[in-house]
Amino acid sequence: MDVQAASIRKVLVLGTGTMGQGIAQVAAVAGYVTYLHDVEMARVTAAVDAIKRATDRLVQKGKMLNEARSEMIGMLVAAPELAPVAGEVDLVIEAIPEQMDLKVEVLSRVKALTPERAIFGSNTSSLSITELGRRLGIGGRTVGLHFFNPPPVMELLEVVRGLETDEAVLETALAVAKRLGKTAIVVNDSPGFATSRLGVAIGAEAMRMLEAGVASAVDIDRAMELGYRHPMGPLKLTDLVGLDVRLAILEHLHREVGEQFRPPSILRQMVRAGRLGKKSGEGFYRWTEAGPEPVDRRGR
Repeated sequence: MDVQAASIRKVLVLGTGTMGQGIAQVAAVAGYVTYLHDVEMARVTAAVDAIKRATDRLVQKGKMLNEARSEMIGMLVAAPELAPVAGEVDLVIEAIPEQMDLKVEVLSRVKALTPERAIFGSNTSSLSITELGRRLGIGGRTVGLHFFNPPPVMELLEVVRGLETDEAVLETALAVAKRLGKTAIVVNDSPGFATSRLGVAIGAEAMRMLEAGVASAVDIDRAMELGYRHPMGPLKLTDLVGLDVRLAILEHLHREVGEQFRPPSILRQMVRAGRLGKKSGEGFYRWTEAGPEPVDRRGR
């Protein structure tokens, strides 16, 4: 496949959650015509409005020029219907829930509408790029594009090469990463890749320490922030990512890799209670407009 980086002009982002919004913002800022799609018009409208508010705050803080924001807004297109836009896209990036069957179902519908040149990128943090590409029937055009939360701020982009990913597609993905202002690492397809496997291992051990009463959530996080220069402690990060998301990743790694990734009991309990972190208002911390506040040492 002869795919040149310059041929990527229009990007379709699937999903309007935190990651979808952030990826769409980054793509539009980089100068790509960016179509943002979700199953409901209300979600798309809310996501576009959220991006406008976020970039307006950047302008007010002097971190973004008003002219750049105006150009970005012009590149961002709400796309509640796929058919009118999918035939024009060069790159699809999915940021939908972490369920293989759901990703295959959605991307199969999109594939039927897109040109044969289109590259399919998945923001999955743990699922197999090789399996996804095989089930879609486009293994050569499928690549992992694992962004970090929040995408407009985090520098890293984990580019995952499936067993069938075409070398030209990989090179194009790296060129796109550079244009997005990201530093890319290339990881071969493996459960949890590099970052999720390391990240959830630290997070799970922090949860076990909290269960055992080793220290409070705040002090466990401070240990990693001040002692190891992590920008955010593992429990606060779990709240930001979502406890349900972390549980799904751990369950997948437990099946694929081994016992060391068995989810801690406290994580299962909190997910069952609906304490999913920032998005629900409470996890290992209580989240308010002022920011995270400590709860007691057991996260209860």
